[in-house]
Amino acid sequence: MSDLSTRYLGLELKNPLVIASCGLTSSLQGIQNCANSGAGAIVLKSLFEEQINADIAALREAAGEFAQAHTEAFDYLEGYAQACGPQEYLQLIREAKKSVDIPLIASINCITAERWAEYAAQLEAAGADALEVNVGFLANSMDLSSTEVEARYQQILRAVKEQVKIPVALKIGPYFSSFGQLAQMLSTGEQAADALVLFNRFYRLDIDVDKLQVNAGNPYSSADELHTSLRWIMLLAGKLDCQLAATTGIHSGKDVAKQLLAGADVTQICSVIYEQGFAQVQAILDQLQSWMQQQGFNRIDDFRGKLSQQQSSDPESYERLQYIKGLTGLE
Repeated sequence: MSDLSTRYLGLELKNPLVIASCGLTSSLQGIQNCANSGAGAIVLKSLFEEQINADIAALREAAGEFAQAHTEAFDYLEGYAQACGPQEYLQLIREAKKSVDIPLIASINCITAERWAEYAAQLEAAGADALEVNVGFLANSMDLSSTEVEARYQQILRAVKEQVKIPVALKIGPYFSSFGQLAQMLSTGEQAADALVLFNRFYRLDIDVDKLQVNAGNPYSSADELHTSLRWIMLLAGKLDCQLAATTGIHSGKDVAKQLLAGADVTQICSVIYEQGFAQVQAILDQLQSWMQQQGFNRIDDFRGKLSQQQSSDPESYERLQYIKGLTGLE
């Protein structure tokens, strides 16, 4: 039997299959289900900055005239609300650490650098083995430059790294003007990311043309969404001073094999469990084992990055964006 063990964020994992941050990892029972399924590690459901901000806004609205007349007292209450915001999340980490024997990665979803440094330290103190920072803001302002957008990512990462000793992964989306340069900046320096998680699948919208209204889009990924992260992991593997985690569109053992061949250190799954159940975790691992045996690979490191651009004899082919008849066979 092939050895599926690997290292990610300084942690020993029994396999490269990580349960991504989602509703499945938001409770103790869910975390136990993930561990029992055979996963190598678990990313807890994110603690959202917007949730805490909304609680504070509701407190401010409820206080009304009291807040205006007694500013010092309200400032105290607001500070208390900020401190208490993550308490349930911290308790979940403490309980989960006692309940499962695989690494637990806490997750924060933020849009600014404010408050998160303190919260990150609390997550570390609660026992999180590592931290995944999900920067999820929509740069839709016409007045916001690409430089300012990228600077915000760096500021958030720096603020968190300054407060914790545990490894930090940064989960980001693909929509940047020069993603390769941004990845290099985020992985360089004293406050660099220990890993980049590629790519965040943002909330999607759809339009109902019959009811003439905006609805939520499909919350689940499909296998066709694999290729964006696959290309960038192939391009970046071996060129950055950090690890790479692949996420979105991973639904089978072959999908995992593709990302590992591209150079990913681990893969994250979520949608396939929602759609097919926890049994799919072991099914994916069995598929990966079978493929490795067919190829004659005994360990993950025997083939990790084998098809990355860095190890290719034709690196230019990884950068072609247009359909070429000779490559696609399409008329």
